[in-house]
Amino acid sequence: MSGHSERLTEVVAATVEVAAESGLSGAFSDEVARALTAVVGKIATKVVADAEIGGFVSGWQEAIEAMGEKRKGAMGAQVYRMPSSNVDV
Repeated sequence: MSGHSERLTEVVAATVEVAAESGLSGAFSDEVARALTAVVGKIATKVVADAEIGGFVSGWQEAIEAMGEKRKGAMGAQVYRMPSSNVDV
C-alpha cells in the first residue's frame, strides 16, 4: 500500500472512530456528520493531488533519464528543417 493510501486510510479510520464515540455519547448530529465528511474530503483531495504530482514528477524523471541514455553518444542537438512553402499572402 502506498504512503498516500495509508494516510487516507488512517484519516478515515479516525473519522469513523470519532463518529462512533459521538454516537455512543449521544452527541452525533448533522453538524458532526458534515464536519467529519468535510475532513475526509479535504484530506482525500490533498492525497489525490499529492499522488498525481508525485506520479507526474517520477514519470518526468524517468523520461529524462531515458532520453539521457539514448543521447549519451549523440553530438549535441539535431536540427530538422521544415520545407518552406512559397505561397504569397
